[in-house]
Amino acid sequence: MTKTQNSRAGALLSALLFTLMSLALIAPSASAKPIAESPTSISPLLNGQTVPAIQVKDLKGKSVDLQQLIQEKPSVLFFYRGGWCPFCNAQMGQLQAIEGDLLKMGFQLIGISPDAPEELRASMTKNDLNYTLVSDADLNAMRAFGLAYFTSQTISDRYMAKMQLKNKLWKNAAGESRLVLPVPAVYITDKTGLVHFQYINPNYKVRAEPKLILTAASLIPQ
Repeated sequence: MTKTQNSRAGALLSALLFTLMSLALIAPSASAKPIAESPTSISPLLNGQTVPAIQVKDLKGKSVDLQQLIQEKPSVLFFYRGGWCPFCNAQMGQLQAIEGDLLKMGFQLIGISPDAPEELRASMTKNDLNYTLVSDADLNAMRAFGLAYFTSQTISDRYMAKMQLKNKLWKNAAGESRLVLPVPAVYITDKTGLVHFQYINPNYKVRAEPKLILTAASLIPQ
């Protein structure tokens, strides 16, 4: 190969590498699932699958890898709609009541919602919580777990106005700006991040009973 050919080959290789790096930066996460059009059409992460490596934010707004957060420690993860939701606040209180039992079994408790970090801090104070809350305002976790869905236009308008939400609105297939929420869910994983139990209900008014969560956690191999 001549010097000129070597130079061209090197230039082509550099261009290819640059293109691949650019695509990696702009492409969505491989674990991200489409946002469902309704709470009944989600495709959630299932038992036997592993929690993906995705970024959420802590109370200070710092990015945290969810996989690293649960690494080497069995975890109870629960997705909730936000601190503005009375059903979510009731659930957070119930989980606070059983946190001591979960800790004795070796579990940590982590709540995930689209609330911004400052709203998480308000929820911590309001509900007198000791466990971890993380922000998923960018929908990374909700989409990776297959729980994200578009609310209807009516619900989007009502919640944004009545609850004075600051959530980012997302475009659906029709190009309409909608509020995206998670279907409330509970996941229990072992220390490797493998899912052993899940409770998912499209009816946001119905949540997993504390006794059910404790029983499921007691059956997870340590």
